[in-house]
Amino acid sequence: MEVGMLPISASKRGKLLAAGYTSLRSISRASASQLATDIEVSEDEACEILKYASQTSALDRSIGNSNTSNLYGGQTAWTMLNEEKFNTRITTSCVDLDNILGGGITCKEVTELGGVPGIGKTQIGIQLAVNVQIPLEYGGLGGKAIYIDTEGSFMVERVLQIAEACIEDMPEYSHHFHNNVQDCEVKMHPNSILENIFYFRVCSYTEQIALVNYLDKFIEEHKDVKIIIIDSVTFHFRQDFDDMALRTRLLNEMALKLMKLARKFCLAVVLLNQVTTKYIEGSYQLTLALGDSWSHSCTNRIILFWNGDERHAYIDKSPSLKSASAAYSVTTRGIRNSNSSCKRIKMV
Repeated sequence: MEVGMLPISASKRGKLLAAGYTSLRSISRASASQLATDIEVSEDEACEILKYASQTSALDRSIGNSNTSNLYGGQTAWTMLNEEKFNTRITTSCVDLDNILGGGITCKEVTELGGVPGIGKTQIGIQLAVNVQIPLEYGGLGGKAIYIDTEGSFMVERVLQIAEACIEDMPEYSHHFHNNVQDCEVKMHPNSILENIFYFRVCSYTEQIALVNYLDKFIEEHKDVKIIIIDSVTFHFRQDFDDMALRTRLLNEMALKLMKLARKFCLAVVLLNQVTTKYIEGSYQLTLALGDSWSHSCTNRIILFWNGDERHAYIDKSPSLKSASAAYSVTTRGIRNSNSSCKRIKMV
């Protein structure tokens, strides 16, 4: 159970979320005086919240006793290795980019893509929301997508355009994934692709945190969701934050929840990030936003950058993929291979 399930007023739940108390555990670690100060209530009210949190946590433990083996159980490294071999992936529609990613964006992992404005972050996000719906017989997952828009950059007309192109290119996907399927009529309609993208518009960091906490319940009801995209994870956390320790705590707890969702439901989480400047060795350089601690919150980190007039993706961090770069293009049909022969790579 989460904070949203506590039997307290909505305003108090909002104050808890805004102060970074997004789980029962985080509440139980606080003293009454600290909690009262953080959420601006009396100590009596804080004691009442702590009591409810304790009772709710105890109830949650009693209900979950039958699942103790899942909580404390383990698995062998051999089992994990075999599971990784069969990890499902979502194509980006760019063969060169898929190749450096080991076949595409991997499920059960959190992947961060960051770069300057205009580099194509939202375009990649939309492409993945469409491609996750490619049917199983064509090498896809036949799943649905959750798209969380924090900036208002989601364009439904663009989704329709990419969906139409995806359906037209479906036979090519079957050959790309080496599936021995006979060419047949694709029984998909662009409108059905739009219907399978669950869109959420969030306008503050508290809404963003509350939505991430709600996703567990939402996906339980929509088990065919195979990707969560947040565009961008950065926007609401780059303003109105005087307490950087609070921001770090909120971000870390949110990242942890997203990692748990990825593994629990075998889905991909894609976080789009912005850039900022950082003073390094006597000069200002571009770097991904949210600081050094955030850089450890994702499984894979991919930096998108310009090399002349050509877009490139560079794998900056991954436990299973080697550092490599690939060119890609943003076309009217979506993300595709770059036609340029440029080989020179220059990182931002």
